[in-house]
Parts: sequence; C-alpha cells; structure tokens
Amino acid sequence: MSLDLDRFRLRNFIAALEAAGELQIHEAPCDLVDLPELIDGEAKAVLIKEVGPERQSLAANVCASRARLALAFGVPADKLREEVQRRLRTAPVISELTSDQAPVQQVVLRGADADLTKLPVHLQHGVDGAPYISAGIDFVLDPRTGQTNSGIRRLMLRGPQEAGIDLVSPSDFRAIYEANAKKGPFPVAFVIGAHPIDYVAAMMRLPVDELGLVACLRDAPLPVVKCVTNDIRVPADAEYVIEGYLDERGHVEAEGPFGEFLGYYGAVKRNPVFHVTAITHRKDALFQTMSIGGRAMSRTDTAQLNAIRTEIMVWRALETAVREPLAVYATPSSGGMFNVRVSLRQRVSGEARNAIAAALGCLANIKHVFVVDPDIDIFDHEQMDWALATRFQADRDLIVLDGMRTLPLDPSLGSAKVGGKAGFDLTWPLGTQDRLDVQVPEAPRFEGARFASVEAALEDGPKYFEDLMSAVGSRDGREIVRVLDDLRKQNRLGRDERGRYLIP
Repeated sequence: MSLDLDRFRLRNFIAALEAAGELQIHEAPCDLVDLPELIDGEAKAVLIKEVGPERQSLAANVCASRARLALAFGVPADKLREEVQRRLRTAPVISELTSDQAPVQQVVLRGADADLTKLPVHLQHGVDGAPYISAGIDFVLDPRTGQTNSGIRRLMLRGPQEAGIDLVSPSDFRAIYEANAKKGPFPVAFVIGAHPIDYVAAMMRLPVDELGLVACLRDAPLPVVKCVTNDIRVPADAEYVIEGYLDERGHVEAEGPFGEFLGYYGAVKRNPVFHVTAITHRKDALFQTMSIGGRAMSRTDTAQLNAIRTEIMVWRALETAVREPLAVYATPSSGGMFNVRVSLRQRVSGEARNAIAAALGCLANIKHVFVVDPDIDIFDHEQMDWALATRFQADRDLIVLDGMRTLPLDPSLGSAKVGGKAGFDLTWPLGTQDRLDVQVPEAPRFEGARFASVEAALEDGPKYFEDLMSAVGSRDGREIVRVLDDLRKQNRLGRDERGRYLIP
C-alpha cells in the first residue's frame, strides 16, 4: 500500500492555514519568554519560525477555531459535526511501518540526549508550576484488552528526563495506570505536533481501539510505527514522539498549579512522574503548543476541541431521546462543554425536556442545556439571548437537577463532590407556532398572486397589506390606503382576527 506520509503532517496543514488567511507568521527570532504575548488571545493560528537559542520552529493555536477544525476536515464550519460523525462510521485501516520508513523516527535521541529542556517549552501562565508541554497526545496500551488508549495530557517539566503528568481526573488512562502501576514502570508515548484531526480523535470517548479512531477520522489509512523503547504504536507521520514510562509510586509528586481549560487555575495536585526514555522526531520537526485557559476562552485549542467532542456525544444521545434533532452547539466560551444549545423540531409535547435530560445525562461535564425551535440559529448569540428573553418563564420552563456528577474542576462547586444542572426550555408549546403573536416579524417579500384590482384581490379572500401590494404590483403602497379608505366609507371593508383585510 502506497502511503502519503506528508498528507496529514502538521507542517503541511500550517501551509494550508496560511493559504486560507488563518495564520499569523513571526519571522524574527523569539525568546521563550515572549511566546505568551504572541499567542494568548490571538484569533489566528501562530507560526514562530525561530524560538529560543536553538532556533526551533513552533506552531500554536492550530485547533483554536471552528473554522480551522473544519478546514482540517475539508468541510464548511456548519458541517463539521456531521462530517466527524460520518467518518466515525467508517472502518479503520492501519498500516505498520518500520523505523527506517517512519518520518517521526528520522532522528532518535536516547539517554542524556533525550532532553526535555532542549525542546521549546515555555511558561504559559503566570502562576504555572513550571514550563508545560501542552499539546501532547498520549498513547498507552491496556494490558487487559491489548487496545491502544489515547487522550490529551499536559507535562510539567521537572528536569531533562522527568515531567509531572496530570492524571487525577477520571479517565481511561488513569484507570489503566492504577490497575497496572504496582507491576512496574508503565510505558507511555506522547505525540507532539500532529494534524488537528488526530487531536479530535484523542478527545473522543468511545470504547474502541483509539488508533483506529485516528484512522477513521482521517478517512485514510493510518501509518503507525512501534516506539524505539516500548511496544506502543504511534502515528508515523507525527513531528515528535516522547517515549517513557510512569513509575510505580502512583500519585506521589506535586504537579501544578496550571491555568486550566475552564479559565481558572487548577491547584497543586499529587500526580505520577513521567520518565523519558527516548525522543524521536522528523529532521525538520515543528513543535506545537496549545492555548489553554485565560479570558479568551473561545480562542483556545482546548475549548474548540472540547466543543466538537461534546457535540458528538450529545447528538448520539439525542438520536435516541427525540425524533428530530436539528443541530447541537457547545459554546467554546464555556470551555466547550458546560453550556450546550440544541435545536429540534418537536413532534410531540415534552420532547424539549427529553432533549434536556438526554444532554445532561450523557456527559458529566455538561452543566446547562438550552433547547430552541428551528427558527432560532443556535450559533447566533443574539438570537439565543432573544429566545431566552421572550420564550422562557422560569417557573414553567426551568428544569433543575441536583446531586449530579459533574466536573471536579468547576470552581463554583467549592468543596462539594456533586453539583446542580439546569435545562432551559426555550421552545413554544407544541401547536402554537402559527399564532401571529409568536411569529417573528420579517421584511415584506411581495410574493403574492396578481389581481386586476385591490377589490378583486379582496374578493378572492382575506389579504394582508403586503398581499394587496403584491396583488396590483404596487411600488408605493399609499394608493392602496386610499382604495381601502374608499371601501371603508362604503361599509364594504372588514378585518379578521389575524388583521387581514376582507370584503364581508
């Protein structure tokens, strides 16, 4: 099988972003201390060609917009969820390469040469515990099933060959590690610098071999290579791979604080220690960092990746809970998971509440669900605010659930272990959408049938003023006012309950 080992290369995707006007390029040499100023809140992806004394190249904010994720999948932004779901239904094809065939193993560093402090890793937030590698896709093998598990984990530098890893939140990786930690060093590999599709795959929570997920979402054969110091297979076309193991001591070392993806700091935690055994990379490797936390939440990689994962999981739940879901949007400004909007066409009464229950139950991270009718664009913040203002009564349309499992990082929880969730039913009661008082005013379209006169049009049946203008091809409308006035004086004009003119 012939494989294109550059098609899904990060550096090539960066070139596509430049062509699309989605890239900010910095040519001048840049010290690591200056990176946050260039990256934080930047609306575009960032390419810095010469970073640190080693003059390495670095990319940031690559996944930090829906438009860029959609470009990665080759679809318009409003078709992103549908395309991801389509690809998830495909069968994965994986092709294993030898080390000499794999671009990511063009350079192999072991021992003292495998030095984390020689990578362009910078301090991202003012109170962070140390510089962090933030764009790491972790790959581990589950000894029980033989399947590969993948996710996204940060690494806090502790030294040239050691790093702290965040492994306290509930996850498959944590469960696999804790089940095997006492047996000795637990191997893990981190890919740094990958196509956005690979990061979307790493965010999914589906009970399958997750190398296959990468292949499915690429919609193409996935080239993999076995690591040089363990048996984990990783994408062979990545930029960097950091190989190593977690030691058997468990959650013992201080890690953090860190500016978390919800926009606040996470406290110091006890976490395992990662030990490096090798670093491999392409000859012209492009390092990658992710934007996480801060005030510009919607312009961070983590929020956008969380959002598409949340939308996929909610849609799967809606497919069994209601008859006709239309759209789902997890707002990146809420971290891509806390606030979810759903559009549906109700077939029977109560479906809006079914949708709320399904969405709140399918992911612990979802906190608020807003359900609207098809006429509301859930991607439009103004329309959503208007729907909340005009279609919602708190004593009737608010659904509150308490004692729910939620995200421990939510700062509003305080010391609580469970939290509250809320649903907002912003739909009109079924069967009332045709009432004039709930119809949205729009500019006249003047599309009605033509008649010889206003009187002939009225004899055909009740008409709105717009219909009467269309009926006689009026370009003004005031002459129709005069005709209606004459008919009124002749006692030949009436109005129905909808305000239409008629001849009694």
